[in-house]
Amino acid sequence: MRANVAGLCLSLLFGAATCMGQQVPIANQPTYKAVTQPWNSTIYCSGFYTNQKVADDMRLVTGEQSEYKITFASPDTIYLSKGASQGVKEGDKFSVVREEKDALRVGWFKWQEKLTNAMGTHYLDLGQVEVVKVLPNMAIARVSASCEYMQRGDIVRPFVERPIGPFKDPATFDNLAPVSGKPVAMVVRGRDTAQMSGRFDTIYVNLGTSQGVKVGDYFRIFRYQGTRAETIPVEKNYQDRLYGFGSNPKNYTWNDLPREVLGEGIVLNSSPNSSTVLITVSRNEVYAGDYVEIE
Repeated sequence: MRANVAGLCLSLLFGAATCMGQQVPIANQPTYKAVTQPWNSTIYCSGFYTNQKVADDMRLVTGEQSEYKITFASPDTIYLSKGASQGVKEGDKFSVVREEKDALRVGWFKWQEKLTNAMGTHYLDLGQVEVVKVLPNMAIARVSASCEYMQRGDIVRPFVERPIGPFKDPATFDNLAPVSGKPVAMVVRGRDTAQMSGRFDTIYVNLGTSQGVKVGDYFRIFRYQGTRAETIPVEKNYQDRLYGFGSNPKNYTWNDLPREVLGEGIVLNSSPNSSTVLITVSRNEVYAGDYVEIE
C-alpha cells in the first residue's frame, strides 16, 4: 500500500510523535510573566553614593579557611569585629559595603568629575550576613546573600529594609512627553563605573533628598540634540548636517530641536545629593551625561 505522505508522522526524540506540518498549539507555548517590581537582588545590590559619613566602626575581620581564602560569599562563615559586649545578638542582620573609586578616572563628559565629587563617596553593596553565634567581642555570622565577594576589612552596617513600589506599566511610557517642569539633573555614572546603561541597569543621578526625591519616584531620561559638553567628542553640528549631509539654509542648534526621550527609571534609594535609579524603560542606550527630570 502506498504511504500517504501528507499524513506521515515521524517519531522524534524519545518516541514523541510529530506530524509533518503540524504546529504546537498556542495554548502549549511557554508564557512569560511581565516584570512588575524590582528583584530583591536589584534593590539590595544597587550600591549608593552619599556625602554623609558612613559608620565604619564594625568590620569583617576574616572567615573560615582563612589560610587560603581571601574572599567570602554565601554561605560562608565569617567573623565580625563586634560581639555581645557591643550589643550584637544572635539573629541580628547586617549589610556589608565597601568604598569604591573609579580606577581609570577617564571623564566621559565635561562635568562628570565635579558632579561625582558633589554626590559624595560611592559604596558597593556586597551582601547581607546573619549572626549565628555571639562571643564577648566578636560575632560569628553566615553570609546569607551575596552581591559581590566580601573581603577582610569591609564595612558592616545594620541591615535596613529598602521598600520599593511596583513598576509603572511600560505601556504608559511617552517618548514625546512634555517637559515636567520639575528638577533636572544628569546621569553621572552607571553601576560598576559604567558609562553606558540599558534596561534593568542601575544608574546614579545628582538629585537626592535635598531636592525632594524619595524612593519610588520616577525619573524621565532624555538627551538634547546637538550638544557636545555632555558626551564624548563628536562631529560638530551633527544634529542637522552630519558629515556635510544637510541643506537647510539655517543651522539648528540643540535648543532649536525637540529633546529625545530615552526612557525612565524608578528610584531605589536616595541620599542628600544623589539617587540610585533602576532603568525600567530604555528605547536606546543611556550614557553618562544624559539628563533626567522628576516625572
